[in-house]
Amino acid sequence: MKKRFIAFSLMGAMLFAQCKTSTPTQTTAMVTETPAAEAKKEFTYTTVPNDPLKARIYKLDNGLTVYLTKYDNAPRIQTYIAVRAGSKNDPANATGLAHYLEHMAFKGSTRLGTINWEKEKEELAKIEALYEQYRTQKDPALRKKTYHQIDSISGVAAKYAVPNEYDKLVAAMGMKNSNASTWVEQTIYYGDIPSNQVDKWAMLESERLGVMIPRLFHTELEAVYEEKNRSLDSDNNKAFEAAFAALFPTHQYGAQTTIGTVEHLKNPSITEIKKYFDTYYVPNNMAIAMSGDLDFDQTIRTINEHFGRWQQKADPTYTPPQEKPITAPVVKEILGPEAESLLLAYRFPGIKSKDAIVLRMINQILSNGQAGLIDLNINQKQAALGAGSFAEVYNDYSAHFLSANPRQGQTLDQVKNLLLQQIELVKKGQFEDWLIPAIVNKNKISKMQAYESNAARATAFVDAFIARQDWADYLKQEENFEKITKQDVMDVANRYYGNNYAVIYKRTGQDPNAQKVEKPTITPVPANREAQSEFYKQVASRTVSDLQPQFVDYKKDIQEGTLKSNIPVYYTKNQENGLFNLFYILDMGTNNDLKLGLAVDYLQYLGTDKYTAEELQKEFFKIGCSFGVSSGQDQVYVSLTGLDANLEKGLQLFESLLQNPKADPKALSDMVAGILKDRKDAKLDKNTIHSVAMVNYAKYGPKNPFTHILSEQELKKVKPAELISRIKSIPTYQHRVLYYGPRELQAITATLNTGHIVPATLKPVPAENAFKELEIKDRKVYWTNYDMVQAELLFLTKSLNYDPKLVPTIRLYNEYFDGGMGAIVFQELRESRALAYSASSRFANASRKDRANYIMSYIGTQSDKLPEAMAGMQELLNDLPLAETNFTNAKASVRNSIATERINKVGILMNYEQARKLGVDHDLRRDIYESLDALTLDQIKAFQQQFVKGQNQTILVIGSKDRLNFKELAKYGTVKQLTLKELFGY
Repeated sequence: MKKRFIAFSLMGAMLFAQCKTSTPTQTTAMVTETPAAEAKKEFTYTTVPNDPLKARIYKLDNGLTVYLTKYDNAPRIQTYIAVRAGSKNDPANATGLAHYLEHMAFKGSTRLGTINWEKEKEELAKIEALYEQYRTQKDPALRKKTYHQIDSISGVAAKYAVPNEYDKLVAAMGMKNSNASTWVEQTIYYGDIPSNQVDKWAMLESERLGVMIPRLFHTELEAVYEEKNRSLDSDNNKAFEAAFAALFPTHQYGAQTTIGTVEHLKNPSITEIKKYFDTYYVPNNMAIAMSGDLDFDQTIRTINEHFGRWQQKADPTYTPPQEKPITAPVVKEILGPEAESLLLAYRFPGIKSKDAIVLRMINQILSNGQAGLIDLNINQKQAALGAGSFAEVYNDYSAHFLSANPRQGQTLDQVKNLLLQQIELVKKGQFEDWLIPAIVNKNKISKMQAYESNAARATAFVDAFIARQDWADYLKQEENFEKITKQDVMDVANRYYGNNYAVIYKRTGQDPNAQKVEKPTITPVPANREAQSEFYKQVASRTVSDLQPQFVDYKKDIQEGTLKSNIPVYYTKNQENGLFNLFYILDMGTNNDLKLGLAVDYLQYLGTDKYTAEELQKEFFKIGCSFGVSSGQDQVYVSLTGLDANLEKGLQLFESLLQNPKADPKALSDMVAGILKDRKDAKLDKNTIHSVAMVNYAKYGPKNPFTHILSEQELKKVKPAELISRIKSIPTYQHRVLYYGPRELQAITATLNTGHIVPATLKPVPAENAFKELEIKDRKVYWTNYDMVQAELLFLTKSLNYDPKLVPTIRLYNEYFDGGMGAIVFQELRESRALAYSASSRFANASRKDRANYIMSYIGTQSDKLPEAMAGMQELLNDLPLAETNFTNAKASVRNSIATERINKVGILMNYEQARKLGVDHDLRRDIYESLDALTLDQIKAFQQQFVKGQNQTILVIGSKDRLNFKELAKYGTVKQLTLKELFGY
């Protein structure tokens, strides 16, 4: 929850604005039309001609802006509530305030989340006053005494609180992805709701965002401490903070951080948070953005009914600090345990400047994933590892970032010079004339793809609102983007790219300035699971119309055909736009042939007898198509996507590459060196060590799918001919074809019969060398040393093999136990005990019918809270708390989610593929939905006692050996340290 929100703007298209009712009239660029007077209120809205979203923009009487667009691919609506306030609006002496307020917005109101507001508010007032004392106190003993008072009174206040009432309600409604985020200029609250829940949603959101109640303040503060510690453990986060500080030493973009300083977090002010709320959380500074299966008139009427009662206040003011020019490179070094990397950053003007639009084009010229200068000159040529660039466009300033990792033996300065060379090419206009039109074309394709998503459509509204742009101006940016010339690019590049950059050298080593937010003493507060406020009951009791589920019928929704050589084709028609997805799928992977994955990786660096590798990428980019080949343990996916009008051209290019790849010994040598460097870097990556290497070791032992790789010696002996042979063999094995696009089945079959080159008889795939999953016969604790502030733990239990009959029970168990912020795990470990920022537990179904299910439980916590965190998770796994209210909500959540979820488009084909792996012939959601009513809490408890309680575990711990409590770890099993050599096999 509360993740950094970066809006990668989805620029709209076309012209000027007009105001419109049911019958539009135009006299000038903008027209207001008032409907005839009726008994009920009518609402005027603005539209824009040729708007791809056909949006309606309303303004309520209190100044609240409302954006609506209809997209009915499923009976769901993406909702965003945006506040024009972020970390740049934090007081300089209370940084992190906007972010912490975002956390508090989930705690309820004077009516929601409380069973006795009159008594609770008395205790909250005492807590607020004590925090004001606490933040001014310097004497440690006095601070400890004051905090003890805060903790004690918080326990009294908590007796009147009902934690997570908001979360319980939205879960029961069937809301997905309920969350919020804070960034430099905005705070966004979001959720994806069923279309029949708009009234409940509006009633609930207007209530909880209409007032700020500092309920359960000190336990939530501890969650923010954990979030801060996680950021302090991230080298990437530290590098970007350094870059922002270098670019913006005066402006809050760099002078302040979103989570805030350690000092400010340790000395919070409820009073300052209330002031901030009263200033910025006002309707004239907020917007609602909705996209989905909505009725315009009814939706705006409902929004006005609930949000219209908010009182308009003065518009908040903000004067951006002005930065002085950067006249020489600003150099910073960051130390941390992760692999070395380099980050370059340039400052640009804000979004209102035309130069910011040109920045978008420059960024694509440098890095577009296929034919950019960085793509071809660095990545394609393997001159460095993972090079790329991206632009961040904000209101007051913008920033352009370029990054890369060094190859073995390469210095960070050499990497920097490679990136600077690409910028020089842009400044001199040394890129081909077709590139800008091709980027414009790709941008149109990306927009078509994006606008198939309600989230992307609603995000566009948020971007416009935060940028203070009229919707017409926002859309016009796309027209301006298409008009950019090479001369424009050169002029802007020469204006902003000089010796005026920030360079961040991220080096591997121990950070001498490492910080940590220390653990305060917190007494757990009651969960009050069965308590309900009167407002909760009022919202829950409101009736809604039923929505009926729609399940995939594989026989009806997928057409089948046959190509030459008896290749099956599975087809679903794209009835929305002119894009296609084409897949060749082979049921073989690295478990069948260890060198197959290497061959697939090699393919991206190869050309044909007609095109070099670089020329081939350019040809694909020109026609708006892209290709990919990926190999997993048991499957190879060959994909071609893009504009269906150019499918034949793309197919010809791709098939020629599969049939006639041209060996490149240097490319292979460089690729092998890159793989070896990546392997070295992987041993420095916490997530790879913990979530991949340790999990594989626990499941399979030292010989496992993760360590099943060619040794360094074997890699260096591989010859180009071996890999070329494997590439050419891909279409000679038995495979199937999936197509989603606008053509009819007969037409695509004819195209593939001509263009897909295969032998008359296909070979069966070779036998799989499958890895056997180990039985967990006793309790073990594996730990690995890593320089970090927190400790992270995974509790792993092997269960029975996949069983479709258990799927409905497992789905409901997971929803009840860990279905979101209103579920048992979050309530207990975060809300009640303040033990973690992130905690989860899932009974995970296998992805194949011959594999085992696993119970995977995770908690990330401060190392000094490890004993309480481990005990807390184990207690929940062994003694499932029973709460009828939670169970009722879990049932409603599953029911509403399935009833409103639609698997469509290419998703139908992917769903079918997953069903094949599981050995089922129908949409399993039907089984879940039809079983829900009969399932009881007693059955969930029985399931938990049979498959979860008391099961042997392997606990995987990563943390600093100087901070881990080994005596505590020993209580949970035999403790063994795993070295990186054991985990990685090299």
